[in-house]
Amino acid sequence: MYAFTYETPASVAEAASLAAAGGKPIAGGQSLLPSMRLRLANPGQIIDLNGIAELAGIRREGQALRIGAMTRHMDVAASAEVQSAIPALAHLAAHIGDRQVRARGTLGGSVANNDPAACYPSAVLGLGATVITNRREIAADDFFLGMYATALDEGELITAIRFPIPQRAAYLKFKQPASRFSLVGVFAAQTAGGVRVAVTGAAGCVFRHAGLEAALNQRFTPESAAAVKIDPSELNADIHASAEYRAQLISVLTQRAVAQMLG
Repeated sequence: MYAFTYETPASVAEAASLAAAGGKPIAGGQSLLPSMRLRLANPGQIIDLNGIAELAGIRREGQALRIGAMTRHMDVAASAEVQSAIPALAHLAAHIGDRQVRARGTLGGSVANNDPAACYPSAVLGLGATVITNRREIAADDFFLGMYATALDEGELITAIRFPIPQRAAYLKFKQPASRFSLVGVFAAQTAGGVRVAVTGAAGCVFRHAGLEAALNQRFTPESAAAVKIDPSELNADIHASAEYRAQLISVLTQRAVAQMLG
């Protein structure tokens, strides 16, 4: 690694001040540390958020769950509150990476990093969640801007995410077997505002599929999803899967998610 200084702030305000001065926040370290080891990142100053107790935890707020940014994947998966209110979110967290990743990785770190194949962004977008920072609240539809790009300003820190509790939801993904990232992941939810379908792993950024949403809002059945043609022209193609294969996966996973929700 390149040389760097290491800060351990005890409060969000202190961490935000350091970040505004150019420091790089680190949560679970599942993306930043490998990049540093390969000398692909040279942050100069690391701001460790792990000592800020107020950033972790899960609590219900009316018809929503507020989950702290530093809450580990394994804690989301094991939470009785999450399992009861949004079982699809608990299922998603339980199948991120391997046990070591789930023990260290955090909700806020995943969402802020916005890896195009990460699982959590699809839940944030699929549920119409709100990203809460030390400065403001950002609607999910406004948050994800592109590959590894978000609406966060320089020095702005995610403190929590508020997930509305849906009528029902499901998350299914087709894994790349080595990394366990999604070749394609689909988070589908029936919400107070209608059906939302968010797709991860298939393109340069998580996205909602308008065609699937329109069809499922008219008739919520697997057959409705199957009738929607998925355009592969803007989807990823790589050594793992062609764009056409990913288009087929979007269709099949959405059909299965709907079938699972109908139970």
